[in-house]
Amino acid sequence: MDNFNLPLLLLLVVGLGACQNKSPESAKKTDLPPIDSLFAEYQREREPMFPLETTFAGKTQYNHLLPNTISQAYRKELRLFYQKYKDRLLQYDRNALTPQQRTSSDILLWECDINVEDLGFQTELTPINQFDCLPLVMGQLASGTSGQPFATVQDYDNWLKRVDGFVVWCDTAIANMRRGMAIGYVLPKALTEKMIPQMASFDHGPVEKHHYYSPVKLMPKDFPATERERLTAAYGKMVSEKIIPVYQRMHAFLKDEYLPASRASSGISEVPRGREYYAHQIKTYTTTTMSADEVFALGEKEVARLSSEMEKVKAQVGYTGDLKSFFDYVRKKKELMPFTKPEQVIDNFNQIHEKMKPQLAKLFDLTPKTPFQVKRTEAFREATASAEYVQGSLDGSRPGTFYVPIPNVREYNLYSDEDLFLHEAIPGHHYQVSLQQENAELPDFRRTLWYSAFGEGWALYCESLGPELGLYQDPYQYFGMLSAEMHRAIRLVVDAGMHAKGWTREQAIQYSLDHEAEPEASIIAEIERYMSWPGQALSYKVGQLKIRELRAKSEQKQGDKFDIKAFHRLMLEDGCLPLTILERKI
Repeated sequence: MDNFNLPLLLLLVVGLGACQNKSPESAKKTDLPPIDSLFAEYQREREPMFPLETTFAGKTQYNHLLPNTISQAYRKELRLFYQKYKDRLLQYDRNALTPQQRTSSDILLWECDINVEDLGFQTELTPINQFDCLPLVMGQLASGTSGQPFATVQDYDNWLKRVDGFVVWCDTAIANMRRGMAIGYVLPKALTEKMIPQMASFDHGPVEKHHYYSPVKLMPKDFPATERERLTAAYGKMVSEKIIPVYQRMHAFLKDEYLPASRASSGISEVPRGREYYAHQIKTYTTTTMSADEVFALGEKEVARLSSEMEKVKAQVGYTGDLKSFFDYVRKKKELMPFTKPEQVIDNFNQIHEKMKPQLAKLFDLTPKTPFQVKRTEAFREATASAEYVQGSLDGSRPGTFYVPIPNVREYNLYSDEDLFLHEAIPGHHYQVSLQQENAELPDFRRTLWYSAFGEGWALYCESLGPELGLYQDPYQYFGMLSAEMHRAIRLVVDAGMHAKGWTREQAIQYSLDHEAEPEASIIAEIERYMSWPGQALSYKVGQLKIRELRAKSEQKQGDKFDIKAFHRLMLEDGCLPLTILERKI
């Protein structure tokens, strides 16, 4: 990967060093407060601007807030915020900082630059999509069993205030999307069609059966009777007068106005400044300066390599047809769809965890204290959701959760379950995210920081640890691992194909069907995810390849002295890092 991974942050550092030699006016100040206080101040000021992140981290002081993040006033405030901290950071003499402070400074400079760049694009004109948007996140929180706490009377009042902010946000979203319609900055029609039933699921009563009424049914029994009565009435009024009407407005707008105006094209290049935006997204999610053409070529190379490995498994199990027909054989093999109840799927993941526990200590001497659990994805989003990990709270009181969608248990195929657990759960996201959150030696802003290239790259790397953890003994489970890696390689091709090379949704779906064993319904959901989130899908393979490269170099250099536990500790101890900083560290 060295031939394409131009170290972006190194450019910042070189530029900073050059500035120091220009003139007395550009010399660094020596009477500045300690840089650690600047890091702390940045986090304190940032938290109320991103209160949902604070809620998911387990902090409660901003659980009542929900700023209008898609308003022009908020976006202007955010731009000034990042520019202010960049200007202050550049006043410090980098050579006078400790190694950890230099790392934190480099990371914060990256954060300021990439976010200011992002605010130069009109992303507020497409504020919702079928995969990840505020109306879906709020629905998840409204269950009463997710990140938003509902343990005290104050918690219940906080949610009522947060819902008020949500109503304002939704009405702004409709106004912004109308602005987008006027200039052709709209979503693909296939995505709009998926959003309409999502909004419709929340736009009607009866109130007592509405999803947003769920916290009332979970209300602690020790609440005073007067408070129970007040909150019950308030939540009924909130659902009937705010939630149902705002989802009705969203539903009607999408169906009657936005769907006819939605575009037939699939890629972001078809909206104003779309090609520039995709280049920005590649940089954001890979933390490299790769071009779309380089991404596409790397994907094709990895698809070819993995196809060769899959041929070996096909031969091992005695299948004589071609690889594409083998995919269909695996998809439909009844022995790989043994479940009749959703609980059996969850039990299977817990059994995988038990099987690998004895081997984990051989690979990791740094493990999290945060508890862990496996849960079924909520019904309202299960049809379009992927398996996912939701982090626990900073204090460990709320466990990290691996969510598994099971829309049709009798068609649930387990051939990739071992691989999926390694990625989404242990030692993938749960180890990496929890250890980062638990590390009190990091500045607070780094404890919840996320770089997809590192976080998803680590999780994909963890999939390859199966043999070392006693897994993949069944050739179909090993094929599941190859399929999952192939899935991420395909992403490089189809994401760049749609967003930079004019591929249609149908071309991307067919390419996936030709090269992987995922069911067609899952492939369609995945392709539509990439359509809604340009660039994010690239981060997995780019990050994984860099981590595998660093491990191989370490093994080659250290020989018999190579310690896998030490390597993993170095990978995890500092949390998410841009790939350039990670490489310098290792």
